[in-house]
Amino acid sequence: MIKVSVLYPNVEGSKFDMDYYCNSHIPMVRDRLGAACTGASVDGGLGGGAPGAPATYIAMGNIFFNSVEEFQAAFGPHAAEIMGDIPNYTDIEPVIQVSEVKL
Repeated sequence: MIKVSVLYPNVEGSKFDMDYYCNSHIPMVRDRLGAACTGASVDGGLGGGAPGAPATYIAMGNIFFNSVEEFQAAFGPHAAEIMGDIPNYTDIEPVIQVSEVKL
């Protein structure tokens, strides 16, 4: 299984609309990716590693697939639409990581 994580750095003065992200963006992404997407989760940053430190990321979206190839085949045709929706909820440039889930 693989996980595609989209991380939004906690940049002072930036905007992030968690309601839109959870209730509009993620459902649209799941719809476009279809059955290739086996699951999704959203994390909202609460704090950093040290007491009182700000969260490194304001939010993280994770989508799960059986393989990198299934992700690429599902995402490719909808990439422009999915990426084009970003300004509707944030002005932060996301960081993307593809990982193999071990546990």
